[in-house]
Amino acid sequence: MKKVFVSVALLLCSAVLFAQETKNPVSSAVRDILARQQKNLVAAAEEMPADKYDYKATPQQMSFAHLTIHVTETNNLLCAKVADVPEPKTAEAKESDGKDKLVAAMKSSFDFCSTALAKVDDSKLGDEFELFGGHKGTRAMAMFIITNALADHYSVAAMYLRLNNLLPPTAQKK
Repeated sequence: MKKVFVSVALLLCSAVLFAQETKNPVSSAVRDILARQQKNLVAAAEEMPADKYDYKATPQQMSFAHLTIHVTETNNLLCAKVADVPEPKTAEAKESDGKDKLVAAMKSSFDFCSTALAKVDDSKLGDEFELFGGHKGTRAMAMFIITNALADHYSVAAMYLRLNNLLPPTAQKK
């Protein structure tokens, strides 16, 4: 009897989760992508040695430290706008802050995004607001910017790791 009850309970929970994802396919997909990119970007930041955080592929490009700051600031800004919640108050990060502080700030920004986006559904995707720099866009656009920016940021991190003879997290054997 106990096995039957557990089986029924698991089936019901699965049905509820499936219904929620099909009801909100865009916001569910963004949350899934966020979780994957969080894993990859944090692992990349942890993989880069502390003494290489000032590394730039070319003089015109941002340093690896600046990349971690950019990820953190982008997460905080866009996730706050999408979720219509205040941006977290954090101390302004500097490239000289060091690996530990920069990785912690990045992790914190992903935690904020996960919490903020957990409450977002697809019912307000068409709502328009100022994204940044005076440009207006919809909530859907901001969500796509989040996923695209994270992919772009990871590609830069992966390139910087490879240029320093390190394998990016997605290239490492599991």
